Parts: sequence; structure tokens; C-alpha cells
Amino acid sequence: MGSVNRKPINVEALKRIPVAGGDILHILKCSEPDFSGFGEAYFSWIDPGAVKAWRYHKRMTLNLAVPVGKVRFAFLLPDNSFRIEDIGEENYVRLNVPPGIWFGFQGRGEGRSLIVNVANIPHDPDEMERKLPNEILFDWSEP
Repeated sequence: MGSVNRKPINVEALKRIPVAGGDILHILKCSEPDFSGFGEAYFSWIDPGAVKAWRYHKRMTLNLAVPVGKVRFAFLLPDNSFRIEDIGEENYVRLNVPPGIWFGFQGRGEGRSLIVNVANIPHDPDEMERKLPNEILFDWSEP
């Protein structure tokens, strides 16, 4: 298991600009304090109730937002407690997650939810560790 990161997970409110025909949803600008470089951007669908856990990045900083649906993120903190963030259309924010934190997520919306990540480095399978959902005890059924 990797070393524990003491840097906080930042939550930043994001702009939603109403435009005729469909809103514009911001995620990250290079002028923002959380910007740590650009490696790749990708989208990931998650089905309602599905759990994708657990992940640990050694070098990657993630910038996560959920423009469609609702997703619960659970972060394992150094004191073995959990920090929970429910984000999505009704709470449109960006989670800036530094490397060195175990986390997982669950689709909580009525339908499929869409996650976007703007990462500071490109995907590298050797940079990430994984655990099965039951390897870190967390109750995903809590409301």
C-alpha cells in the first residue's frame, strides 16, 4: 500500500452558465489554484447503484465533476475515517483529489451518471493501485 497523503481534498463550486438551447458547465481553468498540469481528460459512465472501488493514485491528481446524474465519492482518510462527497447536477462542484488517497465511488442517480476527470498526467497502469470493494470496509447502502 502506498504512503498516505495529508493534502486536503478540495471542493470547488463550478459555474453553470445558462444559455438558450443548453447550459455551459465549466470544470477547470489553467488559472485556478487547483490546476496542476494537464495529462488527459476522460469521461466515465456509472450505473445506478454500481460501485467502483477502490483506487489509489501514486502521482495523479484528479479533478472530478459529475455533469449528469449523481455520484457518491468516499475517501479513506489517514485516521481511517471516511469523507463522503455527493456531487452531480444538483451539486455541481469539482473535487480536486491529490495522489495518495484511497477512494471509491457509486452511482446514486435515477439513471446512469457521467463522471469527467481532468488529470495532471496521462493514464499509467503502474501508477495506480486497486482493491476490491470488500477490501476496505465501507457501507455503500447508507442514504
